[in-house]
Amino acid sequence: MTKHETSIEADPKVPTIEIVREFDAAPERVFRAHTDPELYAQWIGPRSVTTRITKWEPRTGGEWAFANDRDGEEVAAFYGSFHEVRPGERIVWTFTYEGEPDGVALETLTFEALEGGRTRLRTLSVVEDFQTRDGILASGMDVGVNEGYEKLEDLLAKGAE
Repeated sequence: MTKHETSIEADPKVPTIEIVREFDAAPERVFRAHTDPELYAQWIGPRSVTTRITKWEPRTGGEWAFANDRDGEEVAAFYGSFHEVRPGERIVWTFTYEGEPDGVALETLTFEALEGGRTRLRTLSVVEDFQTRDGILASGMDVGVNEGYEKLEDLLAKGAE
């Protein structure tokens, strides 16, 4: 199994964050890990927390919510809505941290098929302004993204379907 690097880039001209990561699994499997609540809870976020799904309707027009717990205490909670769910190809959703309810991100996830049954996952997150974007970047989100994708890579390698 190849360990892949995660790219996190902030555009200097528009308030966006683009995250790109390749996985050694087909797009359908990577997509499922984003829409199956049991799988999603196993990999999302940093290793120091557990994830508790509180609402999960992975369909166009559906809602979602989850909380991160550490030592039995809730440390963060997030929610949003699924604007578009196109199986194996694309998810468009809003992403909001409960602690900053005005900082809503619109995220587009694309699952690109690569040779050898691999996937390039690209997430483009658009926020209202540079202050919000820079706050997200300064929050330590890179730790959650990197550790989460490492956990996802391990889950996919174990054959999670």
